[in-house]
Amino acid sequence: VYGTQASRFNDDGVTALYLGLLPALAEFGLQVDTPTLPKPATRYSSGRNVIVPPGRTRYLAEIADTVRGYHRNVGKQVKLARERQQLTETKRMLAAANREVVLDDLITERDNAMDGEAKTLLASWPQLQATYAGDEHVVKIRDKEIRTNLTYTTLSGNKVRKVALPRFEDHGEILRFLMLENVPGAFPYTAGVFPFKREGEDPTRMFAGEGDAFRTNRRFKLVSQGMEAKRLSTAFDSVTLYGADPALRPVKVLYDGFDLCSPNTSVSMTINGPAPTILAMFMNTAIDQQMDRFERDNGRKPTLDEAAKIRTWVLANVRGTVQADILKEDQGQNTCIFSTEFSLKVMGDIQEYFVQNQVRNFYSVSISGYHIAEAGANPISQLAFTLSNGFTFVEAYLARGMHIDDFAPNLSFFFSNGMDPEYTVLGRVARRIWAVAMRDKYGANDRSQKLKYHIQTSGRSLHAQEIDFNDIRTTLQALIAIYDNCNSLHTNAYDEAITTPTDESVRRALAIQLIINREWGLAKNENPNQGSYILEGLTDLVEEAVLQEFERIAERGGVLGAMETGYQRGKIQEESMLYEHRKHDGSLPIIGVNTFRNPQGAHAPATIELARSTDDEKQSQLTRLDEFQRRHADAAPAALAALRQAAIDNENVFARLMDAVRVCSLGQITTALFEVGGQYRRNM
Repeated sequence: VYGTQASRFNDDGVTALYLGLLPALAEFGLQVDTPTLPKPATRYSSGRNVIVPPGRTRYLAEIADTVRGYHRNVGKQVKLARERQQLTETKRMLAAANREVVLDDLITERDNAMDGEAKTLLASWPQLQATYAGDEHVVKIRDKEIRTNLTYTTLSGNKVRKVALPRFEDHGEILRFLMLENVPGAFPYTAGVFPFKREGEDPTRMFAGEGDAFRTNRRFKLVSQGMEAKRLSTAFDSVTLYGADPALRPVKVLYDGFDLCSPNTSVSMTINGPAPTILAMFMNTAIDQQMDRFERDNGRKPTLDEAAKIRTWVLANVRGTVQADILKEDQGQNTCIFSTEFSLKVMGDIQEYFVQNQVRNFYSVSISGYHIAEAGANPISQLAFTLSNGFTFVEAYLARGMHIDDFAPNLSFFFSNGMDPEYTVLGRVARRIWAVAMRDKYGANDRSQKLKYHIQTSGRSLHAQEIDFNDIRTTLQALIAIYDNCNSLHTNAYDEAITTPTDESVRRALAIQLIINREWGLAKNENPNQGSYILEGLTDLVEEAVLQEFERIAERGGVLGAMETGYQRGKIQEESMLYEHRKHDGSLPIIGVNTFRNPQGAHAPATIELARSTDDEKQSQLTRLDEFQRRHADAAPAALAALRQAAIDNENVFARLMDAVRVCSLGQITTALFEVGGQYRRNM
């Protein structure tokens, strides 16, 4: 009897069954080669490749309890602080009137009942007020002073504060603000994870990708022209997304002219199924850039020791993000290529490699809600599914023995911004839930508590009818993203409902951000959302809705258990259907589409430029690929064999990929990993 689980990657029970059947099949005359799989110690499925241990499936319910517990404690501390202040003030007033009433015991009782954090926050309030009341904020890091102007002088001569503080005098309200909101850069990071935005660097990161690597490289240079910070965001073609066939050379062309190790350069790559291979190609591109620079500067190639030092330095300094979020692919986008468990195992390999090689400035995953929203999810589901996926990665990496503070800073997030009111507080809620859970549930440090996220305006909200109106929608979405202190932002081009954006439409989309950041007066203030009754109420409302969704997912065995039953996909489809019904019957007004329609008929230009790859670009890519494969025909088989064996032996696959991509194309690697990791098959 063999206990098997065929849906599990590299299952010991299936392997034992296979090895047990071979001798019997050989007796019937089947030619049997020497098995390459190691013989398992058991005849049943083991926990060797379990992603989240069975005892941890209620992690989302625990997080919901932790966040609610934090809020209950805030309410308790606010009440105690208010009563302590009231008693102290009463004592002062009675003493001034020469009336003796003993209140010291009551004051002491409330003071003792307050926790240390609450007392420290209240005690620091006068200093915090003084700090932000000045004209300049000065902080010393090592031997360097960083000065930040705290005011902006308008044309009218008024000084607008960069960070505005509430004018509360009640200690309870002050404490509520400090424990639930606080200033940007302070726990629970509701207003933002950094004290101030970077001066001289807008949060702009424009998504780009069309044609071959040469044409996309030209687009990168267009969108970063005149920008001190080069923040590139890479859109890959569908052939690459499904694991076929560029090689290392096109990646080098893609980022030609950009110093990938410059502190002013960061690269985001929207790739998921084949993300580990593309990431290995990117890292090798960055390493080769520095090797070439050494050779130019010194007139010779580096020695082995010098090359090793260059490699170490590059890994420590390269900045960027790879999306690599296979959970949201299953839930919302569908570019899965390997079995889910194998994909998650290799994601863990990437993070483990980052920890071992001190890769601290590159995000190993961009936990993404954007695609979930584009598939039809409402903002609550987008946020709940995205955060729950993030906590699943946390549990998976902890189960592999990694320390929370070694990997949590390498996690980033990616959200959509649409037209619904909940989008206004999406980032606030995400930051607060993450910070409280990281600190109070996982014991993580300050750096790990900071949720950093990229925003892209909603593609789903753009329409082919009256496409000029799309810029208005994008402007509103960009405005609330900037008000919420997103860490980077992509604004969609107005013509994306019809075609890949043109140079003209991309320039208009970029101008939306520039006008908000540089012309729009209120954007000079960096916490404009704080103090609004509706936004504070909406923050609490959305937060509780997310926690309730956590509990529903926990009841289904956590994220992976819910995925097995299709829970997330089903919910997304229901919400998408509701949107389409309401758009169709007009109860959800969409200007130019179902109301305020042009009486002259649908306004569309007679001709519009469509972006398409040319036949020459396609043939050139195929020719270069063929040349690469012929050039490395001798070395590729050994590299692929080593890669397959690493997967079979449960070794770090990404470490092998770093070598394999130098002689193997993406398609060769994908085919090899299919043999040992399994192809993706959707549960029905």
